[in-house]
Amino acid sequence: MKFAEFYAGQVIEAGPYPVSEAEILAFATAYDPQWFHTDPGAAASGRFGGLIASGWHTCGIAMRLVADAALKGSESFASPGLAYVKWLHPVRPGDALSVRATVIECRRSEKRPELGVLRWRWQLFNAQPTEVLDLEATSLFDLAVRNA
Repeated sequence: MKFAEFYAGQVIEAGPYPVSEAEILAFATAYDPQWFHTDPGAAASGRFGGLIASGWHTCGIAMRLVADAALKGSESFASPGLAYVKWLHPVRPGDALSVRATVIECRRSEKRPELGVLRWRWQLFNAQPTEVLDLEATSLFDLAVRNA
């Protein structure tokens, strides 16, 4: 989507994205090697009663869904960060995750009018649907870029 296509109140939905045990193990082994993400046997006896995905992995899945649904082909080039991120419920092998991205604000930068600023809330849900992730992101768009 192009920056001009976004508007406050807009809701963009995408998914589902199936989460496999192999993917949870691979991500956690590389980036978040805590036992409840990497050791199914130990995790079965833990507080969550089984293996769970890293919260950072969950954020990556949300990013993938949003990139494919809304940012592909856009003028988006960076993000200055998140206002907050909340991991509300564990993500488990076999979950199918879907995202709901709600545009909070869409405007041109006052100081740099060639930049578009998009504030949006991303909520990730499993199939129940239980909310597993809630975050508020800001995305920047280079409006001087002419994409074909």
